[in-house]
Amino acid sequence: MAASGEEVRNMQVILKDYVAGFPKESDMNVKTGSIKLKLAEDESSDSAVLVKNLYLSCDPYMRGRMTNSPVDDPDFSPFTPGSPIVGHGVAENLRNSSKFTLLMCPFPYYTGILGMPGMTAYFGFYQVCSPKKGERVYISAASGAVGQLVGQFAKLMGCYVVGSAGSKEKVELLKSKFGFDDAFNYKEEHDLVAALKRYFPEGIDIYFENVGGKMLDAVLLNMRFHGRIAACGMISQYNLQQPEGIQNITTVVFKRIRLEGFIIFDYFDQYPKFLDFVLPYIREGKIVYVEDITEGLERGPSALIGLFSGRNVGKQVVKVTNE
Repeated sequence: MAASGEEVRNMQVILKDYVAGFPKESDMNVKTGSIKLKLAEDESSDSAVLVKNLYLSCDPYMRGRMTNSPVDDPDFSPFTPGSPIVGHGVAENLRNSSKFTLLMCPFPYYTGILGMPGMTAYFGFYQVCSPKKGERVYISAASGAVGQLVGQFAKLMGCYVVGSAGSKEKVELLKSKFGFDDAFNYKEEHDLVAALKRYFPEGIDIYFENVGGKMLDAVLLNMRFHGRIAACGMISQYNLQQPEGIQNITTVVFKRIRLEGFIIFDYFDQYPKFLDFVLPYIREGKIVYVEDITEGLERGPSALIGLFSGRNVGKQVVKVTNE
């Protein structure tokens, strides 16, 4: 076990400079160096910890922090060029590991179903969307870290659920593994308005928004009166220097649609409530979760960039070292 004062190898992913347009692996570099471990002088203190990163999370919101855009929320402040890219992860407490007991789930789950994406799906669907049994639910980017869970939560409520994804493999996953009633490949649809009408002939009650742009425009024309839209993300817009405008926004008015954005950090104090809900379903096998695990921090830039071309299948995680 590493001790205070010991010099150890340390690898970091560094952002070279702020990014305009679609990010590239070359916008980052992997730096390997060494650091000297430092702990509190009183090493018997429980306040002194020494952690070893095991898994790191790749999330779409990180793209916004690679741009030097002013934001009011410190959780989304820009990264600093020349410094490591930061995010969520799972680490082992090397000093006090025997004093803490993790829930009996795989470690990567804490970056996904038991972490920020799981909470996003739970509070976004149940609290923002206010679902009712039998309602018609549409989820874009449905095979991703959040979408796959929203669909399963909706099915547990007795809703009719359709999702969209960007490949035949992902569409099949939505139907065969996650239990969606139907799914389609948006890349094969030349008319998104007509495609949604085909899957929702009576309209959409709830739209869990992960994409934005043309997809949101098409959804607005297919929403039912008093429908609800939870604006979780808009990944189609993150790499555009000139974001697309929404043409059908007046639909929100005459259809009495509630469109609400939300940030999961506002719900972190309710984490125990979320665990009470989701853990029994995991144990009973009523909720499943798919991860895309990349081995090695040196492949971190590739894993992060892959989010924006849809290369990942499920929650993208980087495995830093063996548990």
